[in-house]
Amino acid sequence: MPSYCEYVRRPKTHPIHRWYHDHEHGFPASTDAALFERLVLEINQAGLSWDTVLRKLEHFRRAYHGFDVDTVAAYGEADRTRLLADAGVIRNRRKIDAAIENARRIVALRADYGSFKGWLEAHHPLSKAEWVALFRRTFVFTGDEIVSEFLTSTGYLPGAHDPDCPIFARIAALRPAWMQTGR
Repeated sequence: MPSYCEYVRRPKTHPIHRWYHDHEHGFPASTDAALFERLVLEINQAGLSWDTVLRKLEHFRRAYHGFDVDTVAAYGEADRTRLLADAGVIRNRRKIDAAIENARRIVALRADYGSFKGWLEAHHPLSKAEWVALFRRTFVFTGDEIVSEFLTSTGYLPGAHDPDCPIFARIAALRPAWMQTGR
């Protein structure tokens, strides 16, 4: 299987992949909204292609109010119904419920850690297995692959880019969390 870096350079790959690869994948995310967006997208990708999720990215952002954690945490039944009827997002009740519940859990984490990033930083560095166990205790709908992809895409685990990929150097200059610990 080719790496994501190789995949995005194939002629028939949708351009959204190249954009995501060059501007978001592996770059450190620092705001609750950016981190929450990545978590929700990874949850929504489960069982589907990443292509499906990326093609719906802008609609996801609108439907989930820019992934504002407080707004999503306050969603009620009307919002759940709205999202279930919205063809611009993945209309899966478990995934929608996970987004709402995880937003509520991020809000709760702020009391001890100040932010989602604060929570991640307080636990970093961990092995992949330790991260998965922590996420399973803290959030819902967070299995091995979801946690691994979330942490890789936000700079907490290595592997987002091949070392010879030009984007690797851009990310290295930002000193993501995984580079600060040697993991």
